[in-house]
Amino acid sequence: MKIALLVCDHVPEDLQPAHGTYPLMFENFLQLPLDAWYVCDDIFPKLEDYDAFVCTGSRHSVYDDLPWIRTLQDFTRQIYKAGKKFFGVCYGHQMIAEALGGEVMRSGNGFLIGIHTFNVNQTDGWMQPEVDHYNVLMLCQDQVAKLPDNSRVLASSSQCPVGMYSVDRHFLGIQGHPEFTNSYNRDLFERRLKIDDTKKKNAALDSFKEKKPHSELLTGYIQNFLRS
Repeated sequence: MKIALLVCDHVPEDLQPAHGTYPLMFENFLQLPLDAWYVCDDIFPKLEDYDAFVCTGSRHSVYDDLPWIRTLQDFTRQIYKAGKKFFGVCYGHQMIAEALGGEVMRSGNGFLIGIHTFNVNQTDGWMQPEVDHYNVLMLCQDQVAKLPDNSRVLASSSQCPVGMYSVDRHFLGIQGHPEFTNSYNRDLFERRLKIDDTKKKNAALDSFKEKKPHSELLTGYIQNFLRS
């Protein structure tokens, strides 16, 4: 299976020595070979060259009026029409909705950061082993507000109703960052949050002590999904 990684942002240069790049993070997470394409620099793969596509997070919003984002929306629709697999993380999760007729907007809960727990509402065949919840690192303020047609919500939380969803049998999105480490999550949210968000920041720091991300579980889920 040939998989293209659609990279929608760059790791800040000063954080790269400690944390690496997004392609490295995704290869470590998925444990699959990936060809990285920096779509945020307007560099796109050919649809016919790949069996599946993985879309990363981004500092941008999917509704931003930027040329590469409009191109990515169109490319996502082409992937969908071709019946090829697509897995989106955070921004990529939201791109599915934005491209396929759903809606994405700022959440009234503001930034979600640290480790969050999601309840599994329903399962699919690739979700083995079955669990009733999972923990995942979060760093977002946009959320899917309206689902595309033929969608199923697989996991949710009180602060994020669409935590994981599928569209038909070949598109999957997760609102979270299973590819992140705790330290990278912290370095990013500390530079993005305002100083007066200390209560939220402290809650995120406490989550690192109280919970662990279920990274291995999610690795298995996504591998199963891409191969199914």
